[in-house]
Amino acid sequence: MDERGENGQAPTGGPGGRPPAPHGPPRKRPAREPGEPGNGFLVGRPFGVPVYVAPSWFLVAALITWVFGGQLDRVLPELGAVRYLVSLFFALAFYASVLVHELAHTVAALRFGLPVRRIQLQFFGGVSEIEKESERPGREFVLAFVGPLLSLVLAAVFYGLLYAVEPGTVPGVLVAGLMISNLIVAVFNLLPGLPLDGGRMLRAVVWKCTGSAMKGSVAAAWAGRGLAVAVLIGLPLLTQSDLLGDAPETVSATDTVFDALLAAILAAIIWTGAGNGLRMARLREHLPALRVRTLTRRAIPVEGTTPLSEALRRANEAGARALVVVDGYGTPQALVRESGIVAVPEHRRPWVAVSTLAQDLTDDLRVSAELGGEELLERLRAHPASEYLVVEETGEIYGVLSAADVDRAFVRAMARP
Repeated sequence: MDERGENGQAPTGGPGGRPPAPHGPPRKRPAREPGEPGNGFLVGRPFGVPVYVAPSWFLVAALITWVFGGQLDRVLPELGAVRYLVSLFFALAFYASVLVHELAHTVAALRFGLPVRRIQLQFFGGVSEIEKESERPGREFVLAFVGPLLSLVLAAVFYGLLYAVEPGTVPGVLVAGLMISNLIVAVFNLLPGLPLDGGRMLRAVVWKCTGSAMKGSVAAAWAGRGLAVAVLIGLPLLTQSDLLGDAPETVSATDTVFDALLAAILAAIIWTGAGNGLRMARLREHLPALRVRTLTRRAIPVEGTTPLSEALRRANEAGARALVVVDGYGTPQALVRESGIVAVPEHRRPWVAVSTLAQDLTDDLRVSAELGGEELLERLRAHPASEYLVVEETGEIYGVLSAADVDRAFVRAMARP
């Protein structure tokens, strides 16, 4: 699966599904650098993209080992306890197949010039965290389809290998298991509903037909919610029928509970991912309304030795809401933090110089007055701070942008229908 946005955007959907993007302004969730806590264990950097194994992977690897070990006990009882080593090898080979699925998304994204933050192998498969959305429906379709396509190719390869191994042997059972598991990954991800790859493909088709990415997202999200309900109801009914080869009377109570629990987990993941898809579509629709020029606070220049009380008096007279510390030549040197001002009791302000409350001005804290939309949020996410100096293209000071103002504007934009 491939994740878009922040964050962002997104984890869901089973092996190869898509995760949700973040629910709030990207500035609040700066990208983790490789090695930061929360990424998991770094195992490699194919194509320059870090691949991590999340701690939850060990849980599902143990579960796969246990379940597949039980199957081996029925097919190859002579293996004894060795069957669990064979099962562990199967779990590792299966997740290697999932990694190939994710690498397909990653290579396609890089080919289209879309940055990929990382790949993570986790409980229900893998996540390719693609940081930007495709700008064209055709690319969106290709980007979503390549993952299931590679899984189908792997299933075909393992099917061909069946003719090279003896049935009823360890290699035969492993190859058959990998063929079936890759086929399941491909078919599951082709189901037409967000957050699965098939949902992204549906979104691209509706987008192409209507010319509206928003309509595509809405259609794919509601299809995803319908799919979640179908999984919740249909999966337990399917396992209770004889369509899977087992007579209903041979299905134990434990199997029934396990199937119902699995259906509930999958349905919850799909439903949540579909909802996040709707929220991110609404975000992209309203992002253009976020403009630096309309959010900037008027600021006045003050020298660093100016008492805070005097600086605030001048700001009130000028109708300004921000202070910029300048040198003797009027060159900006620092920004006075709003949180620092609030923390100083009013009776102490005449004895506190503004320079003691200021943050030194660096290039990262300068933003163009022309920024807006997704570009603005990416800029703030890359360089998180409480205030930024806003400058014109000529270098002239336009004012100060408060991250709190951006947050409030973001919330208002998301609240609009």
